[in-house]
Amino acid sequence: MNELISEEDAAAGRRLQLGFLGVGWIGRHRMKAILDSGVAEAAAIADPSADMAREAQALAPDARIVADLAAMFDQNLDGIVIATPSANHAEQSIRALGAGFAVFCQKPLGRTAAEVKAVVDASRTADRLLGVDLSYRHTEGMQQIRQLIRSNALGSIFAVDLTFHNAYGPDKPWFYDKNQSGGGCVIDLGVHLVDLALWCLDFPSVINVTSALRAGGKRLESKDRVEDFAAATLTLAGGEIIRLTCSWRLHAGCDAEIGADFFGTEGGASFRNVDGSFYDFAAVRMSGTSSETLALPPDNWGGRAAVDWARRLARGERYDPACENFIAVAEAIDGIYGAGG
Repeated sequence: MNELISEEDAAAGRRLQLGFLGVGWIGRHRMKAILDSGVAEAAAIADPSADMAREAQALAPDARIVADLAAMFDQNLDGIVIATPSANHAEQSIRALGAGFAVFCQKPLGRTAAEVKAVVDASRTADRLLGVDLSYRHTEGMQQIRQLIRSNALGSIFAVDLTFHNAYGPDKPWFYDKNQSGGGCVIDLGVHLVDLALWCLDFPSVINVTSALRAGGKRLESKDRVEDFAAATLTLAGGEIIRLTCSWRLHAGCDAEIGADFFGTEGGASFRNVDGSFYDFAAVRMSGTSSETLALPPDNWGGRAAVDWARRLARGERYDPACENFIAVAEAIDGIYGAGG
C-alpha cells in the first residue's frame, strides 16, 4: 500500500508524485494547474488515446506513460487525478483509494448517490484524501458570497435561483449514453448548481423535490434517453426554496448563461457570467434597489479545486469527513431525476 507523504518530506519541500488518469482537455488543464502550482510533479500518465497521452507528456517530459489505472499502482505515487468518462469515476476512485492513493476526481463522483456513497466509504476506510472538481466553489465571486451568507450579513436566506445553460452541449458521444453518463444536463451542469446552493447554506437537508425533464422540447419518457433541459424546485429543511434550470443547446443567444442568486431577509447576492462567457464571472451584493460589486474578472479559477486538493495532500491530510457532503449533492440529483419521472 502506498504511504502518505511524510511530515519530514513535506518540510523538506519534496513535491508530490501524482498520476493522471484521463488527459483530455479538462484532464490536461487540471494537470497543468497542479504542475504550475509547484506542489507536485506528474510521475505517470494514462489515457486510451496515445495522442492525448503525448500531449500531456509535453507538459511533464519526465512523466511515464503507462497503460491504465492498474499500471499506476506500480508507480511510487502519492495520489491519482481522475478525468475519465463519468461511468468510470466511482469504480476507478474506489480502486485507487483501496490501493492506498489519495484521489481527485472530475464531477460527478458517481452516477447515483449509491455510487458516491461507496467512494466516500472507500476514502474513509483507506483514510485517504478525496477531492472532487466542484470548481465553481473556488471562484472569487462565490467565495465572497458564501462568506456573506455564513456571517449572516444577508440575514436568513429563504430563496436561491440557479441557472446553467450551455448553448453548445457536450461533443462526446458518451454524454448521451445514460449508462455512461448517468443522465444529461442535470448531472453534467446541475450538479454544480446544487452543490453551490447547499455548500453556501452549510448543507441543510432536502425534504422535497419537484422537477420537469425535457428532451428535444418534449417530456422525457424513455429511460434510455438523457434530458437536455431541466427545471427543478428543492425545498430545504429550514423552508428555503431552491429553484434551478439547466440545459444543453438552448437558444440562449450566447455561449452560456450561468447564475446563482441568493435572497435573504437583510439583502441578496448574485453570481453571474459576463457577456455569455464560460470563464468570466461577476458577483454583486444587493440591498433594495442598489448593488455593490464583490468580484470582477479576470479570475483564473478553473484549476483551483485541483490545486487546493494537492496542497492539502502535501500537508499530509487524510480522510476528510466533509467529503460526506458529496453524498448530499448526489442525493439531491437523484431526487431531481426521481421526481421528473
